[in-house]
Amino acid sequence: MNEPVSPGDLERRVGGEIGVSRWFAIPQERIDAFADVIDDHQFIHVDPERASRDTPFGGTIAHGFLSLSLLTAMGAGVLPVIAGEAMVINYGFDRVRFLAPVRAGARVRARFVLSEATRRSDRELVARYAVTVEIEGGGKPALAADWIILTLLKEQVDAA
Repeated sequence: MNEPVSPGDLERRVGGEIGVSRWFAIPQERIDAFADVIDDHQFIHVDPERASRDTPFGGTIAHGFLSLSLLTAMGAGVLPVIAGEAMVINYGFDRVRFLAPVRAGARVRARFVLSEATRRSDRELVARYAVTVEIEGGGKPALAADWIILTLLKEQVDAA
């Protein structure tokens, strides 16, 4: 785990790459489990035989939302911990684009660039990350997103 950084330290890192996550496997079992959770059993995700026969993908592909949902896990080992944080909240996305399919059996990882860090108040810090999810051996990324994270601080923390 990274050492906590002050809000000021984070603000000084705007424009720079924060880090790259480890690789995450996307086996068919993970795709099937996600399909059950979100109740999306479209054949391109859960029927390998038909997806091989009737799609240009050569087999099943992960749901775009599965790749997107992994950002929390991908960011866990990469994104900085803010000194004095009480809670971190997924504040949303301003833009998400699914650029290339993630085939069953592939591995993905995320690259995080800090595009903005703004103090909303003495106890709130908003960070915006330009995130690219890469597919191992792929020419195009799986997705690109502008992810906004709100950090609530336990008490006022100096910007230092």
